[in-house]
Amino acid sequence: MNQEAAGIYFDGKSAAPQAVTIVLNTLNGVLQFQTETATVERWLLGELSFENVGTTLQLQKQQPDGIAILKITDSTFAATILKFRKENNQVGWYEKMLASGMKFHLVLALVILGLIGLTYVYAIPWVGEKSVALIPESFDDTMSGTFISDNLLFSDVASDKSKVLNAFAKELQLNNKKKLKFIFVEEDIVNAFALPDGTIVVYSGIVNKMQNYDELVALLGHEAAHVNHRHSMKMLCRNLSGYLFISAILGDANGIMATIGDNVNSFQSLSFSREFEQEADREGFAIVVKNKVDPNGMLNLFKRLQNEGDTVIPEFLSSHPVTKQRIATTRQLVKSTPHQVEANSKLQQLFQQLKK
Repeated sequence: MNQEAAGIYFDGKSAAPQAVTIVLNTLNGVLQFQTETATVERWLLGELSFENVGTTLQLQKQQPDGIAILKITDSTFAATILKFRKENNQVGWYEKMLASGMKFHLVLALVILGLIGLTYVYAIPWVGEKSVALIPESFDDTMSGTFISDNLLFSDVASDKSKVLNAFAKELQLNNKKKLKFIFVEEDIVNAFALPDGTIVVYSGIVNKMQNYDELVALLGHEAAHVNHRHSMKMLCRNLSGYLFISAILGDANGIMATIGDNVNSFQSLSFSREFEQEADREGFAIVVKNKVDPNGMLNLFKRLQNEGDTVIPEFLSSHPVTKQRIATTRQLVKSTPHQVEANSKLQQLFQQLKK
């Protein structure tokens, strides 16, 4: 059965349109028309590309010397072509999607936006965290050096007590994978943090809250664990991942470097994930036990900091949040882990020197 309609033909060689009469064989899906040069064209529907431009159906065919185009404005004829293609499975998924209604497109747009949001919030930070394995550890030293020069230059670094603190740490087995360096800052800030290169900064404010050297051992063990597992770099990359992702998409290399530079100064206030804190707690506790120090020191330190937070929140709690669950877990570790405690007069002496 044949059906006819008027159409406009472009031969792909010139921009001049040709008015043609198109005949469609609805049995075999062949379009036939005669050009102005008396050439008879036979187009098989299964070999064409289709595009709806407004109310016009545009058919394209790849020719040896270009792309020929046939435009049809007869809606009934266009519907007949579409019916044949659907019955013969010639309509692809993309074309079906474009032909869907506004409701479908709205739902699809919301789904895509949702996926982008989930990727940005969850997948990108996870990838950023895991990408640390690709960053050489020499980069940790560069980042830490930048932080120290920018942030500790005007701090009241107590060189004598830094020596005492390093002597204190030297008496311990901290399971460190890189050389650790300890800096004591004489400021009334209840805080301590570890830099990626192995530098651990301890403020007098947190030491003054301690009652026994076992609490300081617990603190140093906890911070050493952060260094051992590169937690600072992992959290920095995690925090930066969204910015880096957007900058990379936009091709803004300068923006990437500026963002990294701006965030280097956040090492002391990085809020570690629950997973990292739990890992540091477990390894810090193991270090305390390994050194035959009373593990109740870690429990006492956490409880003391949390009690201190009831009045004025210490900076340590903002970056290392001490939750009731962490205290309960530590209490359980003290009860369930076999441990031997030996008094260490040298550690006690050094600890008292730090508190003076």
